[in-house]
Amino acid sequence: MPIPTLRSALFVPGSRPERFAKALAAGADAVIVDFEDAVEEVLKRQARVHLAQFLQQTDTARVWVRVNAPGHAEHASDLAFCASHPGVVGVVLPKAETCAQLTTASQAGKPLWPIIESARGVLALESIANGPGVERLCFGSLDLALDLGLNNGTPSAEAFLDQSRMSVQLHSRAANLLPPLDGVFAVLDDAPGLQRAIEHARNLGYGGALCIHPRQVAVIHAALAPSAGDLEWARAVLAASTAAGGAGAFRFDGQMVDAPVLQRARRLLDAPQG
Repeated sequence: MPIPTLRSALFVPGSRPERFAKALAAGADAVIVDFEDAVEEVLKRQARVHLAQFLQQTDTARVWVRVNAPGHAEHASDLAFCASHPGVVGVVLPKAETCAQLTTASQAGKPLWPIIESARGVLALESIANGPGVERLCFGSLDLALDLGLNNGTPSAEAFLDQSRMSVQLHSRAANLLPPLDGVFAVLDDAPGLQRAIEHARNLGYGGALCIHPRQVAVIHAALAPSAGDLEWARAVLAASTAAGGAGAFRFDGQMVDAPVLQRARRLLDAPQG
């Protein structure tokens, strides 16, 4: 059975149970209940109670959980929680740096999305991408910039982050994982900036992005949708292929068309339209 396209994964704090249903209704392709950064230390255990109650009351709900990082006091309890609740369909693993961490997390019996957000994580990409249970990688640009001491927003910092983005995509493809998700865009009231960031990630082969507010979902989906011009080109190419009798290669609009070009055209037509 084909795996549904995943363009947006919306975080909701585990300490804000009144937002769980709203997040699930926001139109995101996945919802991640966050037990880590969005939850104060004194509320970590309570976050699990909140989600357990919600899942018991809403038995159709399906969520991912970002557990606390390996080494945190609540990490093992978070994984045990994920393992025991059918409504939790996967584990988002922050600060992923070693295959041993993935081996531990995979014992929850759920697909894993490791977040690459440290220098050690970037340097361990090959082992992480091939680790047990890994379905796709996520890129944690904000934490990585902090770890590396980058001056966020400068051309130099963006060049460094893009090099790491490329490595995440390269190792994802080599390990035959699903397309990675880009990190969150932290400015909530800058839709044009978010659109540019998502288009940039799309052009690097990313399938979508993590997000932190429901209003970002529609912008992400629109940025990832093929343009009208792309769709017109794809239809014309496939029509020309039919007219050419299924030839392996033929000339169209001044260019040579062969199997990779036809595959790109089909992918464009199969992609979600916003």
